[in-house]
Amino acid sequence: MYQLEEETDGDWWEVEALYDLCFAPGRTALSSYRLRDGVDKVRPLCLTLRQDGILSAVIRYWPVRVGEAQVLLLGPIAVHPTRQGEGLGGLLIHESLTEAHRLGWERVLLVGDAPYYARFGFERLEGVEMPPPTNPDRVLGLELVPGAWEHVRGLVEKAR
Repeated sequence: MYQLEEETDGDWWEVEALYDLCFAPGRTALSSYRLRDGVDKVRPLCLTLRQDGILSAVIRYWPVRVGEAQVLLLGPIAVHPTRQGEGLGGLLIHESLTEAHRLGWERVLLVGDAPYYARFGFERLEGVEMPPPTNPDRVLGLELVPGAWEHVRGLVEKAR
């Protein structure tokens, strides 16, 4: 049986260890990490998924802005290599996006693989730029409210 819970401060080391296991050693050098420096994550959307007390998957969100628009930055999301292919990442994405909508967020941004994230409704964003170096084809967005990305253009920046 799985336990889906909001990430706590006590989970930090274990969550970071899972990210280290799942991503390249230089993951914190990515431009998306510069947007997170000194910014509190959106705690109600940062989730852990455990089975029998063992961390299986995690997801985090951060506030950013594009122009004057408030945006959720999804990521990172990680599933333990022994649990990949079981749909745990999809479960975390669905649960967290449902909660984001309930909390009043209108739009979500991520940098990722378009074919994977398209199944959740993410599409390539035109006119929205992540700090370099980021491949523009990997800048994807999702509207939690219809029309939320209309007229939202510019550089993604830290939340104020």
